[in-house]
Amino acid sequence: MFEIKRGDGGILYLSGRLDASQVEAAEKVLATTSGLTVADLSALDYISSAGIGLLLKTLKRLADSGGQLKIVNATPRVKAVFHYAGLDTLLPLE
Repeated sequence: MFEIKRGDGGILYLSGRLDASQVEAAEKVLATTSGLTVADLSALDYISSAGIGLLLKTLKRLADSGGQLKIVNATPRVKAVFHYAGLDTLLPLE
Protein backbone atom coordinates (compact mmCIF):
# COMPACT_ATOMS: atom_id res chain seq x y z
CA MET A 1 0.00 0.00 0.00
CA PHE A 2 1.25 3.48 -0.87
CA GLU A 3 -0.08 6.84 0.17
CA ILE A 4 0.93 10.43 -0.52
CA LYS A 5 -0.55 13.30 1.47
CA ARG A 6 -0.07 17.06 1.46
CA GLY A 7 0.69 18.51 4.86
CA ASP A 8 1.15 21.97 6.27
CA GLY A 9 3.41 24.19 4.20
CA GLY A 10 2.95 21.95 1.16
CA ILE A 11 5.14 19.15 2.49
CA LEU A 12 4.39 15.85 0.80
CA TYR A 13 4.32 12.79 3.06
CA LEU A 14 5.01 9.52 1.27
CA SER A 15 4.27 6.28 3.08
CA GLY A 16 4.23 2.57 2.32
CA ARG A 17 5.80 1.10 -0.80
CA LEU A 18 6.51 3.25 -3.87
CA ASP A 19 6.91 0.74 -6.66
CA ALA A 20 5.86 0.46 -10.31
CA SER A 21 2.24 -0.25 -9.40
CA GLN A 22 2.01 3.03 -7.45
CA VAL A 23 4.01 5.39 -9.67
CA GLU A 24 1.00 6.62 -11.63
CA ALA A 25 -0.85 7.68 -8.47
CA ALA A 26 2.26 9.37 -7.06
CA GLU A 27 2.93 11.13 -10.37
CA LYS A 28 -0.53 12.71 -10.32
CA VAL A 29 0.36 14.48 -7.08
CA LEU A 30 4.02 15.23 -7.86
CA ALA A 31 3.10 16.73 -11.25
CA THR A 32 1.13 19.46 -9.47
CA THR A 33 4.09 20.70 -7.44
CA SER A 34 6.17 23.77 -8.16
CA GLY A 35 8.89 25.84 -6.54
CA LEU A 36 10.46 24.22 -3.50
CA THR A 37 8.91 20.79 -2.99
CA VAL A 38 9.71 18.93 0.21
CA ALA A 39 9.08 15.17 0.29
CA ASP A 40 9.08 13.56 3.74
CA LEU A 41 9.99 9.88 3.44
CA SER A 42 9.90 8.98 7.14
CA ALA A 43 7.08 6.49 6.56
CA LEU A 44 8.27 5.16 3.18
CA ASP A 45 9.22 1.51 3.67
CA TYR A 46 10.39 0.72 0.13
CA ILE A 47 11.20 2.46 -3.13
CA SER A 48 11.78 0.68 -6.43
CA SER A 49 13.67 1.86 -9.49
CA ALA A 50 10.33 3.10 -10.87
CA GLY A 51 9.82 5.23 -7.77
CA ILE A 52 13.36 6.58 -7.99
CA GLY A 53 12.76 7.37 -11.65
CA LEU A 54 9.66 9.36 -10.73
CA LEU A 55 11.56 11.38 -8.13
CA LEU A 56 14.32 12.09 -10.67
CA LYS A 57 11.74 13.15 -13.26
CA THR A 58 10.18 15.48 -10.69
CA LEU A 59 13.60 16.83 -9.72
CA LYS A 60 14.39 17.65 -13.37
CA ARG A 61 11.00 19.25 -14.02
CA LEU A 62 11.27 21.43 -10.94
CA ALA A 63 14.90 22.40 -11.63
CA ASP A 64 14.01 23.38 -15.22
CA SER A 65 11.51 25.88 -13.84
CA GLY A 66 13.75 27.21 -11.06
CA GLY A 67 12.34 24.95 -8.35
CA GLN A 68 13.87 22.28 -6.17
CA LEU A 69 13.01 18.86 -4.76
CA LYS A 70 14.23 18.26 -1.24
CA ILE A 71 14.03 14.82 0.39
CA VAL A 72 13.78 14.79 4.19
CA ASN A 73 13.58 12.13 6.89
CA ALA A 74 14.34 9.18 4.63
CA THR A 75 14.50 5.88 6.46
CA PRO A 76 17.87 4.11 6.60
CA ARG A 77 16.62 1.52 4.09
CA VAL A 78 15.55 4.17 1.58
CA LYS A 79 18.77 6.16 2.13
CA ALA A 80 20.74 3.01 1.37
CA VAL A 81 18.89 2.55 -1.94
CA PHE A 82 19.74 6.12 -2.96
CA HIS A 83 23.35 5.66 -1.86
CA TYR A 84 23.88 2.34 -3.70
CA ALA A 85 22.31 3.81 -6.83
CA GLY A 86 24.65 6.81 -6.57
CA LEU A 87 21.70 9.18 -6.37
CA ASP A 88 22.39 10.65 -2.97
CA THR A 89 24.48 13.30 -4.73
CA LEU A 90 21.67 14.25 -7.15
CA LEU A 91 18.79 14.23 -4.70
CA PRO A 92 19.55 16.23 -1.58
CA LEU A 93 18.82 13.96 1.40
CA GLU A 94 18.32 15.67 4.74
